[in-house]
Amino acid sequence: MAKNSPDEGKSTKMVEKQVDPSFNNLKEYRAKRQFSETPEPMADTVETPSRIPVFVVQKHEASHFHFDFRLEVDGVLKSWVVPKGPSMNPKDKRLAIQAEDHPLSYAHFEGVIPEGNYGAGTVEIWDSGTYAYVGNNRNISAAIKNGILEFKLHGHKLKGLFTLIHTNMDDQDRDWLLIKKDDVFAVTHVYDAKKISLYDEVFL
Repeated sequence: MAKNSPDEGKSTKMVEKQVDPSFNNLKEYRAKRQFSETPEPMADTVETPSRIPVFVVQKHEASHFHFDFRLEVDGVLKSWVVPKGPSMNPKDKRLAIQAEDHPLSYAHFEGVIPEGNYGAGTVEIWDSGTYAYVGNNRNISAAIKNGILEFKLHGHKLKGLFTLIHTNMDDQDRDWLLIKKDDVFAVTHVYDAKKISLYDEVFL
């Protein structure tokens, strides 16, 4: 009579492979793109976060011209579409429509997205640098969830304190406001991001 295996009769449990949450956060990004046709980053690997979190603003000449504002948070770039572009004037409350998360490598992306693809048009980096979260929540992820985040940008054009405010806490509402705080870097004149050259470093 054969002996029973020591493990016989014991319940077996499938061991699930742990997936980095940032990889799952990019599902919408991957679903919207055909990487055989677009030069955009594929987001098929988990990327190492920066030692100091980065931000980037990209000028996007798509069907509707706009700027894309991105902050590195938890291994991805949290992204907002800013139709008029960011402003250094605290009186300007710029609409910022939250978009899908992008991979960290998108912070370096410039190029032409071919016609027929999502976001078709020319993408150029307008400003970039690092940033620091300075809000009252325990971290920036909690601040985003609570609908208000404050941060300090260290860019070539954008400098100093900014606020992003969710205008409606309904999860389906993607409208935020991007506002410059009144600090030593703030300006009082009309600030039109479209008229500032990609290569200009603005000294205030």
